[in-house]
Amino acid sequence: FRFLSCWRSLSCQQQQQQQQQQQQRSVWDEPIRFSTKTKDSCTMVVSGVGDYTRLRVSCKGQAAGRSYYCDFQGKPNLCRAYNLNPRHYFTQMMWDMRKLSHACQGPKIYRPQMCKKYPDEAQMTFLAAWPKTTTQKPSKPVQEPRKPAVPAQTKPVVTPRPVKPQSQPNKPMPGKGPQTKKTTPKPGKTTTRPTEQSDSKASRIANEYCWKSFHGVCTYFISWFQN
Repeated sequence: FRFLSCWRSLSCQQQQQQQQQQQQRSVWDEPIRFSTKTKDSCTMVVSGVGDYTRLRVSCKGQAAGRSYYCDFQGKPNLCRAYNLNPRHYFTQMMWDMRKLSHACQGPKIYRPQMCKKYPDEAQMTFLAAWPKTTTQKPSKPVQEPRKPAVPAQTKPVVTPRPVKPQSQPNKPMPGKGPQTKKTTPKPGKTTTRPTEQSDSKASRIANEYCWKSFHGVCTYFISWFQN
């Protein structure tokens, strides 16, 4: 019985290996063909290099002289779904490439849906391209270019000319009335009135020729006659 069970297990393993070999041959022997968004006709050829699986994508454009290729490398055999159906793995890659205008200007690492959860080692990674090209990076929101800031125009500083102080009349102090200059009158010449001279002369005459009791009357009449 042990012999039969071992033989059956060996036969099952052989059958699985044969199926895998047939699937791999279908991928390696029959290239996958597709067209890009710009009508470039492309082929996908799979080959093995040691423990790695290599993929070459070759394309030719409608315009004369337009041809290019790119290589990818990885270990998709680490993915269980790939071992069951490797051709479908690369077919899912082809669905993404045919949406591009240039088949070699896609993402750096392809993650087919059937092996999306597996690490980068199990995915096909961009290796090289001819002519040399750059792969697309994850798209970022496009920002509008900023306009150069225009420096604010500053007006030239005008320095005011020094103003000469104008002679202004003296303003009156608050709370005080207008001040007036005090004029000191010039000393005038004293003049003696003629009446005073005549009165003194008349009194002298009255003292000489009249009695004292009539002195005032005499002085009046003498001064009246003199005037």
